[in-house]
Amino acid sequence: MIELREVHKRYRTAHGPGPWVLSGVNLAIPRTARVGLVGRNGAGKSTLLRLIAGVDQPTRGHVHRRCRVSWPMGFGGGIQGSLTGRQNARFVLRLHGMVDDMAARLRAIDDFAELGAAFDEPVSTYSSGMRSRLQFALSLAFDFDVYISDEVTATGDAAFQKKAANAFKALTDRAGLVMVSHGESTLKRFCQHGIWLHEGKALWFDSIDEALRQYKGSVLV
Repeated sequence: MIELREVHKRYRTAHGPGPWVLSGVNLAIPRTARVGLVGRNGAGKSTLLRLIAGVDQPTRGHVHRRCRVSWPMGFGGGIQGSLTGRQNARFVLRLHGMVDDMAARLRAIDDFAELGAAFDEPVSTYSSGMRSRLQFALSLAFDFDVYISDEVTATGDAAFQKKAANAFKALTDRAGLVMVSHGESTLKRFCQHGIWLHEGKALWFDSIDEALRQYKGSVLV
């Protein structure tokens, strides 16, 4: 279970505190739920993902994670640009206690990311797509209860996107999911439930179809 209690979030600007991105969000997300976040650009979808994953903190309120939650798949944070892809992977595996089968996991990450010789080059030389592929492959090396995804299936060329989507489907068959995607078909493929972010609030819908209807109706107003 992931619980958000009276969560507010805003960012500081050069002129002081900015407007509230999220205001009084209360949610209880079951561990096995597959949930899509929908809303206008700037509604706070990626912000909410980062709060759920723990890579950002609320300005007010609390986020409680009673299960193992991944970092946002495809998110480049936590990767050190001065280290190679292999060195970054080794560090993350060691950090999470994955030492006994380190070599096998490194091979799996290398094979899936399809970085070739660049796996042993500094990440600072990578394109944004290469960084995303590394981050996605790293996420596959762990068994999380809930996976967090921000447009991860849009990474790379068409062949890699298909490969990523198939791997992603295998993950969601055995784990929970909270995801953002601008593709309606992607949300319908992977998600059962929906959260509509609107004017700082987060509204839960048991059906992703109903969440999408509410969102599209608000856009037409």
